Amino acid sequence: MKRIVRSLLAACLISPAAVTASDEAVDDLLKRMAEDEVTSVLFLNDADRRIAFAHLDRAAPTRALPASPTPYPLGTNIDESLKALTYDVDGQTFTVSDLLTQEPLMGMAVVKGDTIRLEHYAHDHRPDSRWVSFSVTKSFTSTLIGAAVKDGYITSLDDTVADYLPRLRGTDYGGVTIRHILQMASGIAWNEDYADPDSDVAQAGGLQGAALTDYLGKLKRVHAPGEVFNYNTAETNLAGEVLRAAIGNNAASYMNSKIWQPFGMEHDATWLLTEPFGQETGGCCISASLRDYARLGIFAKHGGKLPSGENILPEGWMEEATASSKGYAGYGYKWWLLADGAYTASGIFGQMIYVNPKRDLVIAVHSNATAAVGTEYHKHYRAAADAIAESFDAE
Repeated sequence: MKRIVRSLLAACLISPAAVTASDEAVDDLLKRMAEDEVTSVLFLNDADRRIAFAHLDRAAPTRALPASPTPYPLGTNIDESLKALTYDVDGQTFTVSDLLTQEPLMGMAVVKGDTIRLEHYAHDHRPDSRWVSFSVTKSFTSTLIGAAVKDGYITSLDDTVADYLPRLRGTDYGGVTIRHILQMASGIAWNEDYADPDSDVAQAGGLQGAALTDYLGKLKRVHAPGEVFNYNTAETNLAGEVLRAAIGNNAASYMNSKIWQPFGMEHDATWLLTEPFGQETGGCCISASLRDYARLGIFAKHGGKLPSGENILPEGWMEEATASSKGYAGYGYKWWLLADGAYTASGIFGQMIYVNPKRDLVIAVHSNATAAVGTEYHKHYRAAADAIAESFDAE
């Protein structure tokens, strides 16, 4: 079991609900992973990943994010004309309908306001199917940091990491601010080369707790904090450590109390743990339905405001979180920034929550791309999202 957990955590670097595969198929996959000593989910073939991504809670320990008794209502008014919209990839023109036929696309939902205008699922996927989010989770670990600021658990983003994690006091990481780790601009040396077995990400990308702080405490500063962007999965896991230390609770319980329950998520979800009864991975692996991906996007689009009218985030938090950082203009507080004021929470293998506040639009995507990043399919769903957004008028 621990080997499987480590394999899933390595791939992030970068109770079954809707069963999309038979129990026998899931059991067979887990048996083969154990027998073959699979060291990374990246080594699974497309068919096996299709099972694993939908059944993460069968492969590793998780903490529950139960469905809300009062789901946030989404209306449905399907606009078939959206399928005819065109987009270009590498000089060729395609339609959204072409994208919907691609094998890696598990599900796509386009939500204008609170109304679903396009919704598509693969043959083995459906509205209540859970799917692992990978680094989409980073954006919501950042958002929970904002909630902790509003609640007074965190005094300021300019507090240092060591203010909450005294184990790092006296180290280079200890003097880094929370703001800088949210922007992935700590200035601390880190190698995120997935192909290098000796890289930092290979050695420590899945660590949590004391093991994480022990590793990070040995690393040295190579740039002034805040100046240089360097993608670093461990820094989001570190943000998760800061969050848990500040609130004195686990992250899933805080997610449940601040967002999942009060905003009204429709389906049961899970958050991957490092070990049974362990810590949530701050940088990875909330598994949720496509519609609840979309609801998370609507929550962000609303600036953190709940249906009750209460805002769980500090005033102006989402504007600040989606503003360009000094180290990289295309990155905020763990949100990727696009043109037109849009931003995304993005995960490997093609997971995405696209938010465009100007057009009152959210696009949610579940995928099983043939590789973690850089495939032709990645170009397609991103270009299609841009074309769909442009088809709606700014408000």
